Amino acid sequence: MVFQQLAGAPDQRLILFCDHASNALPPAYGDLGLARSQLERHIAYDIGAAQVTRRLAALLDAGAVLAGFSRLLIDPNRGEDDPTLVMRMSDGAVIPGNARADAAEIASRVERFWRPYRRACASLVDAALAANRVPVLLGVHSFTPSFRGRARPWPCGVLWDRDPRLSAPLIEGLRAEGLLVGDNEPYDGALKNDSMYELSTARGAPGALIEIRQDELETLEGCEVWAQRLARILPDVLARAETQQLAFFGSRADRRP
Repeated sequence: MVFQQLAGAPDQRLILFCDHASNALPPAYGDLGLARSQLERHIAYDIGAAQVTRRLAALLDAGAVLAGFSRLLIDPNRGEDDPTLVMRMSDGAVIPGNARADAAEIASRVERFWRPYRRACASLVDAALAANRVPVLLGVHSFTPSFRGRARPWPCGVLWDRDPRLSAPLIEGLRAEGLLVGDNEPYDGALKNDSMYELSTARGAPGALIEIRQDELETLEGCEVWAQRLARILPDVLARAETQQLAFFGSRADRRP
């Protein structure tokens, strides 16, 4: 399965996308030469992100698209021209099945996996715009509790690019829950041609990514806590995003690589 698409209510403006929902690999690619233990790591997918996305979509009756293949095959969050689209090494692990992936092989993976997923996401956005509804896009990701030996203190982070209409009220809402929230931490959201750029920035729609630390999502109960939390916060966030003006758009253009 290249992607899973969940239909939302026709009047629900929120659209969810989960780029790293799965660690699945097509049979033709085997295990890419990796031990099963490696495929259970963050290098293969965002642990817990799919469970939060599906549950949140159900709670808010939101449309959603979840990628059905591992980021090790090809990363659906990266731009098509990104040199890390097919990783040969990730977090210290060599990916044998990607070592000889030449331009033709990468182009094949783009056509068979990356592009259908992106098109599915874009179809929900474009359908909303065609119906004169401004969609609000939220990507759901997770991150490791530490990186290169350093603990990451934030239980969650909100990544955004040039338009703070969604990110600003979302950060405020999460902080009101007593959480330490990373503002463009642990990553910077300004990455040209990634999912957020293509689906929201380039279309002028409010968008952001939420990153949840993986130790918060180790159990189904933890995933449920986060889905319920976001379902509680997002209606007010969406209402506030709708009233924001476009004057902020472009305010972070200097951070675009």
